[in-house]
Amino acid sequence: MKVMKFGGTSVGRPERMQQVKELITKGDEPVITVLSALSGTTNALVSIGDAMAEGNRELAKENIDKLEAHYQTFIKDLLKSEKGYSRGKNIVSEHFEFLNIILKISFSEALSKDILAQGELLSTKLFSAYLEENNIDHVLLPALEFMSIDADDEPQVATIRQRLSALLSQHKNKKLFITQGYICRNARGEVDNLKRGGSDYSASLIAAAINASVCEIWTDIDGMHNNDPRVVKKTRPVEQLSFEEAAELAYFGAKILHPASIWPAQFYKVPVKLLNTMQPSAAGTLIAEQAGSVGAKAVAAKDGIISINIKSSRMLLAYGFLRKIFEVFEKYKTSIDMITTSEVAVSVTIDNKIHLKQIVKELEPFGTIGVESDFTIISVVGNEISQTPHILKNLFESLEPVPVRMVSYGGSKHNISLLVPSTEKTKTLQLLNKGLFGLD
Repeated sequence: MKVMKFGGTSVGRPERMQQVKELITKGDEPVITVLSALSGTTNALVSIGDAMAEGNRELAKENIDKLEAHYQTFIKDLLKSEKGYSRGKNIVSEHFEFLNIILKISFSEALSKDILAQGELLSTKLFSAYLEENNIDHVLLPALEFMSIDADDEPQVATIRQRLSALLSQHKNKKLFITQGYICRNARGEVDNLKRGGSDYSASLIAAAINASVCEIWTDIDGMHNNDPRVVKKTRPVEQLSFEEAAELAYFGAKILHPASIWPAQFYKVPVKLLNTMQPSAAGTLIAEQAGSVGAKAVAAKDGIISINIKSSRMLLAYGFLRKIFEVFEKYKTSIDMITTSEVAVSVTIDNKIHLKQIVKELEPFGTIGVESDFTIISVVGNEISQTPHILKNLFESLEPVPVRMVSYGGSKHNISLLVPSTEKTKTLQLLNKGLFGLD
């Protein structure tokens, strides 16, 4: 059995849903299909929740009506038979009746999660109606019956495996299953979501739970590219990555995949394929245990980086000094991306400024604290790049005109990271594209 996940752009228009139907019905292998909400829906639902949180129910109602009008048009184009269209209307009415009812209810965090869940529930139910209209045998598996997280918001893989296996055993003769990405239940049994990685995370967890032959992630781009195609004109898809390489790229800014969605597949050794719904014949990118080749494969950029410098000639060499610094960041659950040290200073970078003031205040007893913002981490990722001849030479020769502020090298054999001012991001990516990959 394999898992096929389709993102919002892959199901965002009726003709795209028709393409998805063709893809999931090819071949004889049983398939669990994971769907995101229709493109634009989650953002619209967030705006509805925000308006309610601010007490602006008039704006919330306006946004609900606008979203409902979109879905009414969508089902007219998707469902052609009288029976199919009637079912589609009932599905849309059911969910927008819920959204209109909540306008009369006091807003809460739990209610916000219920609002956000409507997107995936709508897309899967409408897709199920479309499959039924086309006489395609399938089962709609409610993700809320098997996908769960614990009190720390971490997925419960053993529980997911047990519940999903029980559901699948009720349909032993079926070969096609449809389920929701992103949504789950929390430790209190309330509707919640996976946050990091969303539907990709769902697909990877499901693939791990059923020991799938492959987990296919279908988007609107043909695999992981060697550079950001939104910034650099000439890019190319990477043929194969190891799980470690893919995780580095995802963590340091490659938007096609979230880093959280790598580990379940990696732990259970399920290969992941990144494929293009618009060009299904394209090879895409294979992510597996083996890297396939050595050398630099791709560059990723992570924006919104803050640099914190702790200068302390008195305390730096003292035993336990670094541990005390790290404990401050741990206290505020703030991850450190990069770190460099000298005889008199420690510099770290973070990408979350929520607790910045508290962190700086608690670091002040250790020395003079300097904070700078508007940086970007540029990461060059590839198998054994720290041991590949000429990589460093080509990299730094390429970046001669760029004011590099920090370098992280040697901590991972797959990654060389550089901190540059965000104003230099585009230039840096373009220079590396030419210097490392020969692409102008």
